[in-house]
Amino acid sequence: MNRITQLFNIKYPIIQGGMIWNSGYKLASAVSNAGGLGLIGAGSMYPDVLREHIQKCKAATDKPFGVNVPMLYPNIEEIIQIIIDEGVKIVFTSAGNPKTWTNHLKSHGITVVHVVSSSKFALKAQEAGVDAVVAEGFEAGGHNGREETTTFTLIPMVKEQISIPLIAAGGIATGKGMLAAMILGADGVQMGSRFVASVESSAHDNFKQTVIETKEGDTQLTLKELAPVRLIKNKFYNDVQELYSKCPSKEDLEALLGKRRAKRGMFEGDLVEGELEIGQIAGLIHEVKPVQEIIDTIISDFELAKTQVVSL
Repeated sequence: MNRITQLFNIKYPIIQGGMIWNSGYKLASAVSNAGGLGLIGAGSMYPDVLREHIQKCKAATDKPFGVNVPMLYPNIEEIIQIIIDEGVKIVFTSAGNPKTWTNHLKSHGITVVHVVSSSKFALKAQEAGVDAVVAEGFEAGGHNGREETTTFTLIPMVKEQISIPLIAAGGIATGKGMLAAMILGADGVQMGSRFVASVESSAHDNFKQTVIETKEGDTQLTLKELAPVRLIKNKFYNDVQELYSKCPSKEDLEALLGKRRAKRGMFEGDLVEGELEIGQIAGLIHEVKPVQEIIDTIISDFELAKTQVVSL
């Protein structure tokens, strides 16, 4: 039992990232059933779709699960109300000010965790009353900090500043990585990329296959002016870099990005024009596996690594 397993009432201190287009109820319920904490990614769901996924998740698992809510979401009030109405007990917030919704959610008995990319924002989240923070390093896929602080630098720095439980994210996909993060001060870990390449992920098979073929150096953090994303280098990524060579305005970048680019890539499997978000750790992911097998392997590797560290 540690602070994270206690906080969420789960078996292992492993949280699945609530990633857009990858994290439907099938993935969330599978992770929860395997002993971790599954998260439904609300960022790619209309309100009625989110309600349906929450209801299906409740039917698929009797274990705790949560919802990840990017606070830039246009229907945020409706999303929060659905979460309350459906009796969801855990919410991870990101991409916004934690003060906005934390008290409201906690007044309904909901455990609130906020995702941060720096010690400064971790402190702000603690002051806002959240129950834990996820500190996410530069290695992560999707949206992360502009500071480019790596996970193993970030975790001990955040640990030094806060007293609430700390979850490490970014570049973690193995039991050894999990142990290393915890030695540095994390109480648990959040993994996104490893669960993209799972049978239960809602990502398109084309994207899953691309993830397991991705090697060291095949991803790059870009689009910082809009929201920093780590992308697999494809035609769309090359188009972004070509535009950067012309000193584009924010509006130019928005025009290139357009609408539905992430959906095209990750959900519909357009590997040419789609946005393919994944973490650097993809270079260590070589197989699409069922969630239960992924978590069993992580835990057995974690336990073995602990004995190896003791013998050093």
